[in-house]
Amino acid sequence: VAGADALIEGFRPGVMERLGLGPEVCLEAHPRLVYGRVTGWGRTGPLAPRAGHDINYLALSGALDAIGSRGGPPVPPLNLVADYGGGAMFLAFGLVCALLESARSGKGQIVDVAMTDAVASLMTAFHGLREAGHWRDERGTNLLDGGAPFYGTFATLDGGFMAVGPIEPAFFGQLLTGLGLRAEDFADRMSMQHWPQLRQAIAQAFASHTRAHWETTFETSDACVTPVLSLGEASGHPHHIARGTYVRFNGVEQAAPTPRFSRTPGSLRRAPPRAGEHGRALLAQCGYSTAQIDRLESLGVMAPGIGVPPHQQTTIRQETT
Repeated sequence: VAGADALIEGFRPGVMERLGLGPEVCLEAHPRLVYGRVTGWGRTGPLAPRAGHDINYLALSGALDAIGSRGGPPVPPLNLVADYGGGAMFLAFGLVCALLESARSGKGQIVDVAMTDAVASLMTAFHGLREAGHWRDERGTNLLDGGAPFYGTFATLDGGFMAVGPIEPAFFGQLLTGLGLRAEDFADRMSMQHWPQLRQAIAQAFASHTRAHWETTFETSDACVTPVLSLGEASGHPHHIARGTYVRFNGVEQAAPTPRFSRTPGSLRRAPPRAGEHGRALLAQCGYSTAQIDRLESLGVMAPGIGVPPHQQTTIRQETT
């Protein structure tokens, strides 16, 4: 800890303190340390000691209730919002902020991120719309949840889908032109009471041709219309190929590093370590002797090193349990 810029922990409240590695102890050893903590429910409150996952944090923040089709159940947006957007990204942002401040003040601090707090923050705009009377607590009836005829997905003749989002009038006009629909029939497109019938008209148009047809139709348009690609299709899209959005590294296709830095560009240099791959080297770097490391490994305190037979790894795990 004394040689680190930052520490990150994601245990339940009280675990690091019980291990003797709480922020007070670590900051005393290293006053400039940035101590990053991330939990689901936060470090206080009645749910603080309870288990949870992304879907639970979304549920209690109101975000999950807002996602889904009209009359249907709430739809989990994978685990992108609370885990990655709310936990990982908010913690990363907080760490960078604290490290910049520490460089100026010479003092460290604790960065405390709760996924529920972060999701609530991400929902700020929708709370504002609701307070202003522009958002209803009914899924699939609002501007950005699929209720508007100009923001949602539409099935094509071959079972594919197109994503449609021309909110602005000029872009919406290009949508109608591409679909062959009359602008005068959509004069009241911002009136929510007309949304169901307008959506039906657009849906019928999209259902008349294949996804490939609509991809070609809107390829050079500002209608904000794109195909809904599967995970397998995404990396093969011409836009991603042109930008190098996806790369194949160590035999695995994956997203390239982002954001892109002009002077110090990121790159993939090695694959994720397997369990125990760097354990011995890290412990040696921390000052443990070879004999101490051997003992820790034999007791199952650290993950078995590379090359340990699978049956021996199982034995070690069972003994540890």
